[in-house]
Amino acid sequence: MHSTLIVARMDVDSSVDVARLFGDFDATEMPHRMGTRRRQLFAYRGLYFHLQDFEEDNGGRLIEEAKSDSRFIRISDELKPCIEAYDPATWRSPKDAMARRFYNWEAKA
Repeated sequence: MHSTLIVARMDVDSSVDVARLFGDFDATEMPHRMGTRRRQLFAYRGLYFHLQDFEEDNGGRLIEEAKSDSRFIRISDELKPCIEAYDPATWRSPKDAMARRFYNWEAKA
């Protein structure tokens, strides 16, 4: 499994709207099209954390392909009033907001 963690800024009052938007989006086949296995959203003191688990690390190919889908474009536009870039000066895409994993541990099966 492959995971990504996006870090941004979000007013805590927006969390209900953001959860609703992703709930509607995740009820479609879009997560499957992108290879998403699990999505978790967290808020902490004005920060937004979007943890997404994928079946495999495909280099973001499936997400890149999904970006042109009208549902992907719609949720991106609808999230703009709720979520802002952590560092607007360097943000061009979600890749610019991804945390870098520097340690990983898993229990043996």
